Amino acid sequence: MEAMFFSTAVVALAEMGDKTQLLSFVLAARLKRKLPIIFGILLATLANHFLAGYVGAWLASLLPPGVLRWIIALSFFAFGAWALKPDKLENDRPLHGTGVFMTTLIAFFFVEMGDKTQLATVALAARYESLVAVVLGTTLGMMIANVPAVWLGEALAHRVNMKLMRWFAAGLFIVLGVLALFTGDGVSG
Repeated sequence: MEAMFFSTAVVALAEMGDKTQLLSFVLAARLKRKLPIIFGILLATLANHFLAGYVGAWLASLLPPGVLRWIIALSFFAFGAWALKPDKLENDRPLHGTGVFMTTLIAFFFVEMGDKTQLATVALAARYESLVAVVLGTTLGMMIANVPAVWLGEALAHRVNMKLMRWFAAGLFIVLGVLALFTGDGVSG
């Protein structure tokens, strides 16, 4: 339960103002069909975060617990610093010739590659023994941040204090880094 809770909280906060949330705003404004966008985000996130979680679990099986603990802690500290930097979408090109669902699925999957929430999923999966709990938690966090972005669009973007949310996310990453250092040599689930 701890793995799912922390995974959800970290990703929901880290996603505020993130490029995938910005993509959610853009897709909702351009494509106008909310349910296919939401289902595209869900499936893309499940696929992307399962892949990331699998890599994290695999790394955890290769590294000695003491080394893994330091790598995870340092990763969370780095994510904390990264969370303070606002994201921007580099490319604003829709995928031509595809439907709303496929456009969202493909765009969201690739925009999430190498993103802090994907890398956080790797670290969380390495930290906790439950791949399923981590992937469900990170996916739930993505949905908590992105479904309102799709439904409420630009009005929500102007009402949420993104700077404050980034500070909360950074703080949560730092707390996770400290917890990773001081919870012993084993991973917990």
